[in-house]
Amino acid sequence: MCLAIPAEVISIDANNDNAVVSLGGIKKKISLALVDDVVIGDYLLIHVGYALSKIEANEAQKTLELFAEAGMLAEPPK
Repeated sequence: MCLAIPAEVISIDANNDNAVVSLGGIKKKISLALVDDVVIGDYLLIHVGYALSKIEANEAQKTLELFAEAGMLAEPPK
């Protein structure tokens, strides 16, 4: 089973089709090759360094709260 986790886009490098996302203070560079029309502030589902799709902010927050409840995150992002 694969797990994708939502993270917020904090910067975009359009020249290289990459973005930096943040989750609980951790920042990671990811590929945007599979998703179009990404802007700063969007939430993306991330799996092994690739954005798989966009997700609504409220749905991302609900998912992150469930991950925190299950002990998979220290605490849900605010």
